[in-house]
Amino acid sequence: MHNIKKVLKKMFWGSGLAFSGFNVVKMQGNGFTNTMGPALEDLFPDDAKSRGEALARANGVFNTNNTMFGLLGGLTYALEKDRVKNNNVTTDTIESLKVSLMGPTAAVGDSFIFNCLRVIIAGIAISIAKTGSIFGPLLFIVLFGGLELMIRWYLLVAGYQYGTTFIDKVFNSGLLKIITTASSMLGLSMVGAMVATTVNVPLSLSFKFGKETLKLSSIFDQIMPGLLSLILLFTIMYLMKKGFKPMTLVLGLLVVSIVLAFLGIF
Repeated sequence: MHNIKKVLKKMFWGSGLAFSGFNVVKMQGNGFTNTMGPALEDLFPDDAKSRGEALARANGVFNTNNTMFGLLGGLTYALEKDRVKNNNVTTDTIESLKVSLMGPTAAVGDSFIFNCLRVIIAGIAISIAKTGSIFGPLLFIVLFGGLELMIRWYLLVAGYQYGTTFIDKVFNSGLLKIITTASSMLGLSMVGAMVATTVNVPLSLSFKFGKETLKLSSIFDQIMPGLLSLILLFTIMYLMKKGFKPMTLVLGLLVVSIVLAFLGIF
């Protein structure tokens, strides 16, 4: 295997392109695959099939704060390396840990880096820029950009180092099964929360009975809040298992939504 620091450097520069391949289907999935590319080339230099399977696993739905991106990249690298060398962890364990950590890392990154650190530095830069000095925007670019790069690099290294230590402790103590189950539960909870907060079926169809108006959506909400969103989710999952491509389903949803909105149902 190649020098670990060289691999981590390649991953670091790749993580800067996290949003370059962003789309509504996989979000940062393409960016994460690009970040994991050097690591997987290091782990599977002569095994194209295994490398392709690992890249396919990396190219799933992924979304977190860009600065925290490196932490999960380093952790995944360490887990994949241990799977290849010692076979201590499974691919399901790697995916469960990655998915379960997306939300917490995004929350920390958005709260501290974007909503705190960035705002403080921007406030200083704006006060200087108001005087007409070009030093204001330059200060923001250098200070915030430099800190973001530094934090992302150290998190990438920490993710790799912590991941290796994490594997040794968990495997030797027999807690791997418990953590895998807990991670899977947390990941499923996150998916459920995302469905409840991001998937919306704006059913506006209503019926009049004299002076009273009955909205069809209220009936479903009385049965269970978010029931229509849940039905839509399981319908999409069913169609994906039947072989429909995600982009086909996205375009299909777009067409159906436009038609239903035109008919006054949405």
